[in-house]
Amino acid sequence: MTPVRIAVALLLAACSCAPALAGSEDGKDSKSGGQARSSKAEPPETKEDVDTEHLFGFTEGSDAGDKGQQEVVFDSVSRIGKRRAGPGPSHYRAFDARLGYQFDPIDRLSIEFSAFGTLHRVRTIADLDDKAFGTFDGASIDVKYQFLKGSAEQPVGFALEVRPRFTRILPVEGNGADVFDLETLAQVDVQIVPNTLWYGGNVSFEPAVGRQRGSGEGYRSSTFVWSNALVGKVADKTYLGPELRYLRGYDGAFLNRLESEALTLGPALHHRFTEKAWITLAYAGQIWGRDADPAFARRALGLGQFERHAVRLKLGLEF
Repeated sequence: MTPVRIAVALLLAACSCAPALAGSEDGKDSKSGGQARSSKAEPPETKEDVDTEHLFGFTEGSDAGDKGQQEVVFDSVSRIGKRRAGPGPSHYRAFDARLGYQFDPIDRLSIEFSAFGTLHRVRTIADLDDKAFGTFDGASIDVKYQFLKGSAEQPVGFALEVRPRFTRILPVEGNGADVFDLETLAQVDVQIVPNTLWYGGNVSFEPAVGRQRGSGEGYRSSTFVWSNALVGKVADKTYLGPELRYLRGYDGAFLNRLESEALTLGPALHHRFTEKAWITLAYAGQIWGRDADPAFARRALGLGQFERHAVRLKLGLEF
């Protein structure tokens, strides 16, 4: 079964398990599990604002939480498919996993500590050595501050996040290295229809500098990403919609020489099992791209720096 079919099947299964669409009915209380109202008139209940931080798949929402909140997150991305180097069996599979602990020392400020691991399986891929391994891949500290908090009355949310990280493995090549990167991320979300439909958008810049172990060769790269998602409430605590991302990969730490660019499209699903436990699942497949290398000038897709398919799975528990 192809990665596209696997991702679609997972999304459909999650949606089919969701409860029926939430909504108030006459004689029902939306927060009391359907208990009858008293005969006396009661003021309408105010709906709780949806936490947008993990709502959009690969795109990050602007919410940062309230003072004292804590969260544990497992976040994984599977990257599949690159250009083959010749005849015979060929595959590229990279699995990146992160375990993070996040806390909010004050309102609208979150700090997250993360540890990373990676698995690579590469065989007969252009410009890459064959390899198969799994290892620890460094650590990071993420700091996020939310300047605007969205709500039904004020629909726009805005936050800035910085993610300094030390990594031990080059993300595409899979070679051992000592690399420092610093992603800076602007996050915007908008409630287009209150408590029903949201737009999320990110712009990120991520320079990376370091040195490969063994050869001592220097490493310089940078990535620019613009992502957009439109997510609607399809059932009680279940949200689904499309996500479109534009990616550019460069040789050089300051967007110096373009190596690849790609446009990806796919669905994003978010579901809350309880008030504190949630899952986010997203698929991104390249629908357009190109490589700057003249050897691949007439070949479809930007596979030098990016993959044909990517699947993201996040699980979180708040406390």
